[in-house]
Amino acid sequence: MSEYKAQVLDATRKYHQDIQPTGAFVPGVTEIWPSGAVLDEEDRTALVEAALDMRIAAGVSSQKFESAFARKLKRRKGHLVNSGSSANLLALTALTSHTLGDRRLRRGDEVITVAAGFPTTVNPIVQNGMVPVFIDVELGTYNTTAERVAQAIGPKTRAIMIAHALGNPFEVAEIKQLADDHDLYFVEDNCDAVGSTYQGQLTGTFGDFSTVSFYPAHHLTMGEGGIVLTNDLKLARVVESLRDWGRDCWCDPGKNNTCFKRFEYQMGTLPEGYDHKYIFSHVGYNLKATDLQAALGLTQLNKVDSFIAARKRNWRRLREGLDGVPHLMLPEPTPGSDPSWFGFVITVDAEAPFHRSELVAFLEDRKIGTRRMFAGNLTRHPAYIDQPHRVIGDLANSDVITEHTFWVGVYPGLTDEMLDYIISSVKDFVGGRR
Repeated sequence: MSEYKAQVLDATRKYHQDIQPTGAFVPGVTEIWPSGAVLDEEDRTALVEAALDMRIAAGVSSQKFESAFARKLKRRKGHLVNSGSSANLLALTALTSHTLGDRRLRRGDEVITVAAGFPTTVNPIVQNGMVPVFIDVELGTYNTTAERVAQAIGPKTRAIMIAHALGNPFEVAEIKQLADDHDLYFVEDNCDAVGSTYQGQLTGTFGDFSTVSFYPAHHLTMGEGGIVLTNDLKLARVVESLRDWGRDCWCDPGKNNTCFKRFEYQMGTLPEGYDHKYIFSHVGYNLKATDLQAALGLTQLNKVDSFIAARKRNWRRLREGLDGVPHLMLPEPTPGSDPSWFGFVITVDAEAPFHRSELVAFLEDRKIGTRRMFAGNLTRHPAYIDQPHRVIGDLANSDVITEHTFWVGVYPGLTDEMLDYIISSVKDFVGGRR
């Protein structure tokens, strides 16, 4: 490292220390965010170092992160992308690849998913010309059940794609068994649940694919970013092709002739010896991330265990502090799970002497940030009303979530003082409305 670079990085650390807020938490004045990134001087320094080295495209840091994160999540292969939403798109689209033969997904196939979730778990189904089959969830866990999935399996069902709700695992082992029994592909959206376990096994290790997001709200961040994980090297190769323009070549950026026969291929109706770097075997995208993002991801990954522990600790503090407050349904872990929580969900009883919106307004007025349970019932949104889909059973609980559910934060940036202020504020509001 040059003397000038060392000086810049040292100055970066000092700058980070100098700009840290020094004021104490002031209830009702200091904003309490429901989610956010927790960034330290090493994160800032990693970004600056990557910038100094002009690592502006995907490169060594991206490859290092892919390997390290795949090991952390106990998967053989990971492909870094520009967002968790892109990860979901690539995971499902990969299952349409011609390389899968008769098992490939096709337009018109049905994919089971839940109505109460985030749109980009469902959008890839629609974007690939398939039909989402919506099922309901349970209140309390906010996840669907294996029983509901089993009831939704029909002659056109070819896959299951479901997210773990706010870090709380769904019955993933049982649903994986259903997928195996019916020869269905299984995509496990693990974006909100890094570090959660079900029956002692990490979520994100059950599906043919699993996906993770690195948006600032999530368990670790790159600012933007995501990853597709799998144990199937054939599927991993398809993801890489789709991510990298659809090309057949697997050379890393800046490298040539990794296969030692770059000008010896004949594919499609191309002439013999056509440059393999410009042969395209899939209708792909460019969804790569950059080394700037990966450099931040690597320093964040070093802290992810402490982030997970903080999320669990903060959730417990809210759960114990709000236990017994009337008119509120508090969240429950799925039996057999140990969640790495994304948020703390509250559902206001429909018969309560107040509405969810009133409690939310009260909390927001006290600078306590809240969020909805994402889209509520997706089938009620303009984007999906005219899209081909099916509904199995009713979506009564998804409608309850749409009307009566919200969540507050548990992310590691919250202090005990902040959490206790959330608790006291909820109690103050409910106590005044009996």
